[in-house]
Amino acid sequence: GEHLSSHPEVDMVSFTGSTSAGVRVSQAAAPSVKRVTLELGGKSANVILDDANIVRAAKSSVGACFANSGQTCSALTRLIIPENKKEEIIEIITSRVAGFTTGDPLDESTRCGPMASARQQASVSDFISSGISEGATLLSGGEGMPDGIEVGFFVKPTAFGDVTPDMKIWNEEVFGPLLTITTYRTEEEALALANDSEYGLSGGVWSENEDRALSFAKQMRTGQVSINGGPFNISAPFGGYKMSGNGRELGIHGLQEFLELKAIQR
Repeated sequence: GEHLSSHPEVDMVSFTGSTSAGVRVSQAAAPSVKRVTLELGGKSANVILDDANIVRAAKSSVGACFANSGQTCSALTRLIIPENKKEEIIEIITSRVAGFTTGDPLDESTRCGPMASARQQASVSDFISSGISEGATLLSGGEGMPDGIEVGFFVKPTAFGDVTPDMKIWNEEVFGPLLTITTYRTEEEALALANDSEYGLSGGVWSENEDRALSFAKQMRTGQVSINGGPFNISAPFGGYKMSGNGRELGIHGLQEFLELKAIQR
């Protein structure tokens, strides 16, 4: 896409992909001063506040991370849970992850399919190994191929507990079925953990108090936040803060990115 991005007769470039590729698109487009919108990587936080419906939140959090086998830029991969409810949530998460059947994506019983390529399989496997070597607690999954599968670009759906903010699996986009979990003691600490990322694409917050959830969501430095598992709205603008990109897709805001304003005086 470098030739397309740099071509003087192309007025605007809209790119979806990795952050590193987005940087190259911007660099190629810069000499022609064309407009560029970027929808890039993410490392999105999902926060369960202490008054949330714990069972519903914990079960939903696994699906929010593992959708499309974890290969979505908006996957909620960093789960932040209250310290005083850690054991209950971890038990639910561990059972839920273990139940994610891996196999043929055409089989209706399959919950987690293969990675997109051998390269991606190797990358996700390296992240899993990194989590183990850095001292995170392996709750489910782990290294190697899933049981009963010998061929294909598969990895085990994996969850780690006791993850700390300095770990690679907490900071870098995995793009695979890997959930990381850490705890907080105060709401302020939970917000700081959620915002402590170079990315800002998506996010989630769980609370039985809607005003509390809304207040928390407004303080998250991310382009989109779901409250209590709210469904994706294709009419709402979608895009990121920070290294997750600029510009917006979908809805009227997405259309406006492709328009130029003109003022005519008479």
